[in-house]
Amino acid sequence: METVTVTSQSYLTFRLDDELFATSVADVSEILELSKITKVPRAPHFMRGVINLRGTVLPVVDTRLKFGLEKTPDTVNTCILVLNLTIDGQQIMLGAVVDSVQEVLEIDAASVQPAPSIGSRYKSGFISGMVKHHDQFIMLLHIGLVFSTEELSILQNTSDQESITHS
Repeated sequence: METVTVTSQSYLTFRLDDELFATSVADVSEILELSKITKVPRAPHFMRGVINLRGTVLPVVDTRLKFGLEKTPDTVNTCILVLNLTIDGQQIMLGAVVDSVQEVLEIDAASVQPAPSIGSRYKSGFISGMVKHHDQFIMLLHIGLVFSTEELSILQNTSDQESITHS
């Protein structure tokens, strides 16, 4: 008799434009209301700036711009996901502005379909799969692959510069 192991994982779903995305709950340390973001000179176009998170300078990116979507005005639902990423063995904290947070879903690995390689306006390299939920597809992100090591290094250096300036 075979034993079948059902593997499911918790994902936090969030909205960008009319698309639904999800990232592993393990990568999200908290969800913040949108607060004042300090702009940083010469930052990448998708970097909104930095915020002070309990004494730590946190770089904040506009996920819409990073994904090639149009910038839109913030709403009451706009919030910041504080992400804990491990890139090349290094822990990096990053804020990601999203249009709204939806819910936490338990997603069974067997229900995940591969991401389409054509026709998607997002780089399929950071989409680990798709799942259908209530007649809508949710793109599962491999959030650690959304940002290149070089981009994260720039964001880290930019926020480090900002913390030196304000010390």
